[in-house]
Amino acid sequence: MDIVTKKKLNILIQLAEADKHFAQVERDMIFRIARERNFPEETVNSLIRNPEPIETLGALSVEQKADYLMSSIDLLFVDQKVFESEVIFCRSIAIKLGFKKHVVDYLIENFDKYPAEELKKAIFSQFMLT
Repeated sequence: MDIVTKKKLNILIQLAEADKHFAQVERDMIFRIARERNFPEETVNSLIRNPEPIETLGALSVEQKADYLMSSIDLLFVDQKVFESEVIFCRSIAIKLGFKKHVVDYLIENFDKYPAEELKKAIFSQFMLT
């Protein structure tokens, strides 16, 4: 089983539930990511029923960290409702990924203003903790 995808999906599931409403569009996005990565649907359903604790994320590559963060921001906007509980959750994930928590505010403000590659460059140059 692909542990990197499992961790990512687990984070996205918990983010989707952060506002106490797991929207269908959020669920669809999570299952789409699972399909794109050939990740078993029954494992996704199991994670939805019983999310796992989010442990350390430091062993991920820089690209994987950016992917987790950008996917979290994508999910934040997918239902077109951004709740403070979701922003707080994203900030905690950003910190676990090795970014400054303000990266989330930057991405929220600039999400639809710049292409993803430009945003990635900015987060690496301005918001990495190392």
